[in-house]
Amino acid sequence: MTKRADGGREERGGSLPAVVFSDVDGTLLDGSHRVSPRTAAAVRGLGARGVPFVLVSARMPEALEQIRRELGNVGPVVCYGGAYVLDAAGAELLSRPIALGCALEVRDYVVCALPDVCCMAYGYHTWVTSDRSDPRVAREERIVGVESVEGTFEEHFSERGLHKFLLVGEPASVERAERELGAAFPNLAVVRSSPILCEVMDGRVSKAEGVEAVCQHLGVSAADAAAFGDGRNDIDMLRAVEESWAMANAPAEVRDAASRVTALDNDHDGLAETIFSLI
Repeated sequence: MTKRADGGREERGGSLPAVVFSDVDGTLLDGSHRVSPRTAAAVRGLGARGVPFVLVSARMPEALEQIRRELGNVGPVVCYGGAYVLDAAGAELLSRPIALGCALEVRDYVVCALPDVCCMAYGYHTWVTSDRSDPRVAREERIVGVESVEGTFEEHFSERGLHKFLLVGEPASVERAERELGAAFPNLAVVRSSPILCEVMDGRVSKAEGVEAVCQHLGVSAADAAAFGDGRNDIDMLRAVEESWAMANAPAEVRDAASRVTALDNDHDGLAETIFSLI
């Protein structure tokens, strides 16, 4: 798509994109974190036309398995906000972990300076918490359908390091965590994915890089790709492809970053209706 002189957008051709990338929570899923029948039908429609549909999420691989089954999805996945990218068979296409020494420093900083946020750590296929009884941990387990494990980083993460921290708390606490942790660790990417969630990853990590890794794997160009998202951590992905849609429920800064905005939000099949308009 290209901009018109009046600031609007002109549609580019009528062909389908070579690949479609989609954020998960707030985009693909409704407000109850479910896949609607209409969305599943839309994704299957893309598959029937030979268009891969790629999940791009801050979630771990195991937290995407049930969603993929409901969609009949067999494509690559971009996990941990772009830090861990796998092909359809689960083979690694890209991995950008935080070194274990740095991860231990982050953990200690959060414990001392940000005691009112819950800190969870993810690496490869492992999710570690210090206290599974914390209601914030229980809520996250319920949403993603995966159980965490208790223990120390030294017990569960090797010299390979880990891919992501998730900080959970009240909006004011999470905003402060983003600001202070970002200043204390400028080599890391620290970004709020929602008012109550903050993701911390290696500074090189982005969903855009994950998109590029998948495009290279599939032998297509990002210029022929489309993407959907709703959060601040989706902005670089939306800017990385030619055709991008911010969800109607996205904040203004995300809508401004996209080529278009869906007519409907994630609770009213906004992604599905847009896909149907394409096919």
